[in-house]
Amino acid sequence: MLTPYEKAKRYRIWKIQLKLNLRDALFMLIGVFSAAFGLEGFLLKNQFIDGGATGVSLLLSGLTGWSLSLIIIMVNLPFIFMGYYNLGKTFAIKTCLAISALALALYFFDFPIVTNDKLLVAVFGGFFLGVGVGFSVRGGAVIDGTEVLAIYLSRKLGATIGDIVFVINVVIFSAAAYLLSIETALYSMITYLTVSRTLDFIVEGIEEYIGVTIISSHHEEIRLMIIRELGRGVTIYHGKGGYGKRGERKKDLEILYTVITRLELNKINTEIEKIDPNAFVVMNSVKDTKGGMIKKRPLHNK
Repeated sequence: MLTPYEKAKRYRIWKIQLKLNLRDALFMLIGVFSAAFGLEGFLLKNQFIDGGATGVSLLLSGLTGWSLSLIIIMVNLPFIFMGYYNLGKTFAIKTCLAISALALALYFFDFPIVTNDKLLVAVFGGFFLGVGVGFSVRGGAVIDGTEVLAIYLSRKLGATIGDIVFVINVVIFSAAAYLLSIETALYSMITYLTVSRTLDFIVEGIEEYIGVTIISSHHEEIRLMIIRELGRGVTIYHGKGGYGKRGERKKDLEILYTVITRLELNKINTEIEKIDPNAFVVMNSVKDTKGGMIKKRPLHNK
């Protein structure tokens, strides 16, 4: 028999999860339609490409004449499985839904060509695609699996995510220059840069890794959550409180610090809010990490 406290806690967790799921679904929906508009209205019909899995899909569609919606699923399918084993079941399910929704939007909606001006196509096609990718990331999913591959390889090889993404895109744009034209490849690089900058703006400047400092009276529950749910290591600092709402209080504190990837940011925020909505959380960008558990396979996948 549950106590009134346990019932209230379960109801609060259910309400938080419902609210976050609805928010994530809205972000993913906005992302899907923005990306579909950028691809159909600008890039595909002007034979421009982007970097990453989306660029490969556009390149294959332009060369083979196959439906872009089908190719996007085929190209991203291995990354969905990779995300399942390395970033968790929830992330893989959301990514599968987002990519499937993008494929359906491309198949059923016929977006008009907005312009044939090459510079406008490169800039605004990249902008709408970047908005789509950014909102999908904020919803806890991706519609381009390149970053999943980069995170996996960074853990295996010890290289930075940025370096791996750079190498992948050098190969893609070199192929575009050979198979299409140098001019198309150069314009496509502008598209990629626009996508990249727009993505950073949409997700509020989140970098490759995020350092998270957590101060909470429920520090032990949060510590276990980070270890069990995210498979990440935690460093515990012993400190004292300085100034509280009721004046000066030098209370002993245990301060938690962990480092996660930006694709895990949505999950850790959700789990912390479930445990302690009043937790004080500080996040800062981390350029790279060495050692520890951030580049190793998580202990558990949920």
